[in-house]
Amino acid sequence: MPVNKSHVVVGALAGAAVTVAAMAGAGIRPPGWSGDDLGHLIKASTEPVLASTPGAPMSFADIFEKVSPAVVSIKVTSKVDVSAAARAIPGFENFPFDIVPKGEGPGGGAPDGRRAPKLMSSGSGFFISSDGYIVTNNHVVDNAEDIKVVLNNGKELNAVLVGRDDGTDLAVLRVEGSGYPYVDFENKARPRVGDWVLAVGNPYDLGGTATAGIVSAYNRDIGEKFVDYIQIDAPINRGNSGGPTFDTYGRVIGINTQIFSPSGGSVGIGFDIPADVAESVTKQLMAGHKITRGYIGATIEDLSDELAGSWGLSGRKGAVVAGLVPSGPAARAGIEPGDVVVAVNGRAVTTGNELMREVAKVHAGDVVHLDVFRNGKERSIDIHAGLRPSEAQLAQNGGVSGGDEDSGAAGAGVRSAPHSQILGMSLAPIDPAARQQYSIGAAVRGVVVEDVRGSSDAGDKGLRRGDVIVRAGDHEVASASDVLAAVGEWKKAGRTSIPLAVNRGGVTRFLPIKIEG
Repeated sequence: MPVNKSHVVVGALAGAAVTVAAMAGAGIRPPGWSGDDLGHLIKASTEPVLASTPGAPMSFADIFEKVSPAVVSIKVTSKVDVSAAARAIPGFENFPFDIVPKGEGPGGGAPDGRRAPKLMSSGSGFFISSDGYIVTNNHVVDNAEDIKVVLNNGKELNAVLVGRDDGTDLAVLRVEGSGYPYVDFENKARPRVGDWVLAVGNPYDLGGTATAGIVSAYNRDIGEKFVDYIQIDAPINRGNSGGPTFDTYGRVIGINTQIFSPSGGSVGIGFDIPADVAESVTKQLMAGHKITRGYIGATIEDLSDELAGSWGLSGRKGAVVAGLVPSGPAARAGIEPGDVVVAVNGRAVTTGNELMREVAKVHAGDVVHLDVFRNGKERSIDIHAGLRPSEAQLAQNGGVSGGDEDSGAAGAGVRSAPHSQILGMSLAPIDPAARQQYSIGAAVRGVVVEDVRGSSDAGDKGLRRGDVIVRAGDHEVASASDVLAAVGEWKKAGRTSIPLAVNRGGVTRFLPIKIEG
């Protein structure tokens, strides 16, 4: 499901925890347990626990009474950039959870001499073992200086961060002591779309809150690379992050993580990390392992219907290779920009995110088998996967980089005359002056767009002055004549549009542009 972040907020909810399985068997102690007590696993019921006596209103009371002792509130103190906070505060749209800046009086830290303010935030979590391990969302504890956990009985404990994973937004904490009631992940069964669910957490710092709704959908793709989310309509808000969602047996089926909202509050569309994903990641973190993922060194985008048609692949689904890391695993294996990947290790992929998730499952050094279409023909290519850099490193690199500066004959400030209109655009070679004027990276090769006719399809698709066309059809281009030749080839083949690889700001994307005339 596409999410337009310019019109709505897909925000982390706030706080913490993954929760899974839970319905309590007999023997769960009421609030007030001590650290000397033996821990109790809250077991799922063998029958749905939803209504009480016949004819009585439907109730989740029995479920909540049994599972709530394992759910905790999480309070985090952290520092933030003062100027960034000032820019983001209006409407709280950019905050992942409830934040209240606390000034500390004079002192170092802020540009005006004041000490940088502390941010107080809250979220949710749950015990995953009797000896104090707690699961939550990574965004709840990101940049935390101090973490406290509030138990179901109101007792407050200091917590330490055991491990975290940016890719799935999961983290594991631990508190001292033992004998804590805890829940376990349950992946053997999951409710159907339309079945009832119960969310438990700490919305707006109101701990111990239960809300009910139904499962709305599975396999929601909201732009996160490594998670296919569960969509639910049980009201979840800021502070619910990391809290568990239970089915009517008391089993945890997901972890509250994000909401889809224009206001920042619940509008009935929430997203959970599925229990199977949470279990795999948290077990590794509890064991002290760092989460690693496979990597092939390619920029990937979805194959739209229009783009598929421009390659003569109408009706096909897959992912398009838009760019390559120089000397990266994919480049060394012979993958080329414009290759359409339709399967990874024998499993069909229909989106770029699906491709990345499949690649991420392998280890560095493993062979990744790709089925691709190139020039209308299917072929198989094996890649030896590398180790995926951290998300921060990937964001810092900003895509494909490297290469030497062009050694064009034109001197600085001297521009070659643009070619006549091609596909509604005026194109020119990339000389030193163009690189400086449009801030074109040294590694980027192609032709620069000097002008776009507004009434053209290129104009409708958003092409603009300063964009660089690096490929047209199946060919790299170095001149406007190369683009013209590729258009002629596509037109001769009976195609009505041609895929252009367009680089903007160091990021390359394919766009299908209608062939004129």
